[in-house]
Amino acid sequence: GGEGKMTEQVGAVKSETVSYSYRPSLLGAPRAFTLTDFGIDWIVGGRSGSIPFDKVRRLRMSFRPNNMQSHRFVTELWAEGFPKLQVVSSSWKSMFEQERFDDAYSGFIRELHRRLANVNGTTQFDRGSSPFIYWPGIVIFVGAAFGLAALIARALQAGAIASAAIVAAFLVLFLWQAGNFFRRNRPGTYRPEALPADIMPRE
Repeated sequence: GGEGKMTEQVGAVKSETVSYSYRPSLLGAPRAFTLTDFGIDWIVGGRSGSIPFDKVRRLRMSFRPNNMQSHRFVTELWAEGFPKLQVVSSSWKSMFEQERFDDAYSGFIRELHRRLANVNGTTQFDRGSSPFIYWPGIVIFVGAAFGLAALIARALQAGAIASAAIVAAFLVLFLWQAGNFFRRNRPGTYRPEALPADIMPRE
């Protein structure tokens, strides 16, 4: 199957094998993941391995937009004695374009949670940004917003209507983009049977 395509193979005894792949950078090797009855098989370039479900200690889901893709989500997985895995909802298609794999990503992540919940009762499910990054970021966000608002007020007092309008437009864009980021990435935990809708692609 192609990148980002979620494939399923149904056997007589075994459960479905669910796969997902994406390209993290234009020149980087594709990353491919397959869910088996026992764990997660992964391939990153020339490296590969398998992580048993009962070794998975933590998952973190978050909203991670970038310049090329404003609707981008990431799930990170940590397991004892294994490298961290990162599953991203978009894939590089060309030098100027990233392709969204919303449906395939959502299906893979939901199935990953279902299998983890069935096999492993010790996994911690985190959502959003780390609190050590999130709360200082909120302080900077609020300070920047007040700073821009002060610039608008000074420009209006000086009669510089055009300058005030430009700063106001930038402030609206800043509030919308940064506000959306902080709203979605509020730190916390969740249950594997109730994935947070604000850090999942719209299906």
